[in-house]
Amino acid sequence: MSDIENTEGAVVDQPKSAPDDRASAGPFDESEANPVRPYVDLGGVKVLPREGLHLRLEVEEGTKRVVAIGLDYANSTLQVQPFAAPRSSGLWHEIRSQIAEQIARQGGTTTVREGTFGPELLAQIPVAAGEGQQGQMRLARFIGVDGPRWFLRGVIAGQAAVDPAAASQVEDLFRSIVVVRGATPMPPRDLIPLRMPASSAGAPTA
Repeated sequence: MSDIENTEGAVVDQPKSAPDDRASAGPFDESEANPVRPYVDLGGVKVLPREGLHLRLEVEEGTKRVVAIGLDYANSTLQVQPFAAPRSSGLWHEIRSQIAEQIARQGGTTTVREGTFGPELLAQIPVAAGEGQQGQMRLARFIGVDGPRWFLRGVIAGQAAVDPAAASQVEDLFRSIVVVRGATPMPPRDLIPLRMPASSAGAPTA
């Protein structure tokens, strides 16, 4: 699912959830990013190429729109999605509980723990039929950061879900991402549009 579901009833303003050093250490707002760095422009996010990084665009079959950016790095995967958010309040506290409910409905389990970016969800998710042996679980970490008028969600799987050294590398990659909110009015929770890079030149490769 690309856009985050709106829940019925009154919206309760939640405090923002982000590292204290977010503005200086990332994930960055476009206004905070170093303008001379060779970012790959993907619309709602910019990614800094690095050795060993492979970038994938996740496309919705019916609409053909890009709904997520997949980053393969350090024997791990990091999926990122940028969403519009209110100026003064955050989304992560509410969205985190919704993700936990969705995973519970699938027969999985989640644990909230304090991570590099604040509260994160460590999830055990049932492997879908056809992806492996029935009854298997895959481990994933759901992380989120509230920025100025945007929310950036990440899902970490592979080695970085269990190994501290790989986790540090992937967390550094998440830190380096720049979110481009733009000036267009958007309802909170809408996916900020993503797109193919304008040129493949300079794009990260495996």
